[in-house]
Amino acid sequence: MTIEDLGTRRTYDVRTYGCQMNVHDSERISGLMEDAGYVRAADPEAADVVVFNTCAVRENADNRLYGNLGHLRPTKLKHPGMQIAVGGCLAQKDRGDIVKKAPWVDVVFGTHNIGSLPALLERARHNEAAEVEILESLEVFPSTLPTKRESTYAGWVSISVGCNNTCTFCIVPALRGKEKDRRPGEILAEVEALTKEGVLEVTLLGQNVNSYGAEFGDRLAFGKLLRATGDIEGLERVRFTSPHPKDFTDDVIAAMAETPNVCHSLHMPLQSGSDRVLKAMRRSYRQEKYLGIIEKVRAAMPDAAITTDIIVGFPGETEEDFEQTLEVVRRARFSSAFTFQYSKRPGTPAATMPEQVPKAVVQDRYNRLIALLEEITWAENKKLVGKKVEVLVAVGEGRKDERTGRMSGRARDGRLVHFATGDLAPRPGDIVETVLTYAAPHHLNADGEPLSHRRTRAGDAFEAGRTPKLKGVSLGLPTVGVPAPLPATSGGCAL
Repeated sequence: MTIEDLGTRRTYDVRTYGCQMNVHDSERISGLMEDAGYVRAADPEAADVVVFNTCAVRENADNRLYGNLGHLRPTKLKHPGMQIAVGGCLAQKDRGDIVKKAPWVDVVFGTHNIGSLPALLERARHNEAAEVEILESLEVFPSTLPTKRESTYAGWVSISVGCNNTCTFCIVPALRGKEKDRRPGEILAEVEALTKEGVLEVTLLGQNVNSYGAEFGDRLAFGKLLRATGDIEGLERVRFTSPHPKDFTDDVIAAMAETPNVCHSLHMPLQSGSDRVLKAMRRSYRQEKYLGIIEKVRAAMPDAAITTDIIVGFPGETEEDFEQTLEVVRRARFSSAFTFQYSKRPGTPAATMPEQVPKAVVQDRYNRLIALLEEITWAENKKLVGKKVEVLVAVGEGRKDERTGRMSGRARDGRLVHFATGDLAPRPGDIVETVLTYAAPHHLNADGEPLSHRRTRAGDAFEAGRTPKLKGVSLGLPTVGVPAPLPATSGGCAL
């Protein structure tokens, strides 16, 4: 039974925390809800159903969830028909404890059974009791589910789910399971369908994208997949996140350099520059291997923008270890970095390791790392002043600032660019070519008259208020539609 069978159109709101995997899963949750007859709430505070898609990796994830659930309790008491559902990694971890701590929650579902959500909501309504369903392994590959995409011009395409690594700071493998790979034909069919909808940019998504293919016996599959995207008409930008240094091979670098629509941007998680700490983290590469990859990428693509993840204060980290991290930062010349102060995550080996670093020491090291990174990213951005760039105007970032007359978007290398519009009226999804005039540590400005403005089908769709909601399908057929792009992170494994 769907909500439409009940003769009413209940509203929903999805609230997402965490990595790109969760963002993409939330699009599937929205697709499932609308497929079952719900409509997105115009006012999220008045939604009949609120779904929390949670993260168990980031610091204070538990407190954030239960705090938000507490804020919703008075609203639910005033509206007895309201339902609250909790899914994602924290739901997979805490299971029935969520209902014990917050008895007003109606549904708890895990990372492996997103597709059960509408049925669980109906069952909870009928039985007037909480429903908790957590599967231990993947029920169906998520691409088979209906998806309501959030963008007309850029989107995630999952090439795998799960992770086979055993990093001691990360709980993701326990919550998302072993890696499961999609077949190349299915992935390419989805990408091609997206471009037919007007999508210009696709990000290939997995917990460890460059181990893709191991499940079906082809360890060169990821490089082949990148090259194959070059044959898809209308696809202008291809990105991927996130690779693991231990699996990063020369054929992938060659595919990036030789495939015109693959962007010269790379997110390569470092975590630590110390070999001793990397060993304790169970990161199966060392400093010189990591820097060797960076050197090869820069030799093949001198204009490559390389970003990373760094954890400060991992258990046992000494000042000498931290200095090694700073040394890698100096040598790698990252264009940006996602930086984290280590915090214990229950269920991870690192949480019980001795020699936990005092908070004051971690904070001091973190501050020094940020200062160095800002110095480097600013210097690297200054080198780009005077260069011509192609900017894909972005939602949110694409709103015009009335004071400055600028709009914003992303260059091909992923950098954020604020650009003057002159007499032009670009829309999110359009392409603007302009010249950079100013550099800051985290963005670039282009204050001159744009050189050109290309209107796109994605811009037309945005202007018309059209965002695709199409059925997910199995048997190698694609799921169509697209989300708005986010800055790269390492799919949860970085934190």
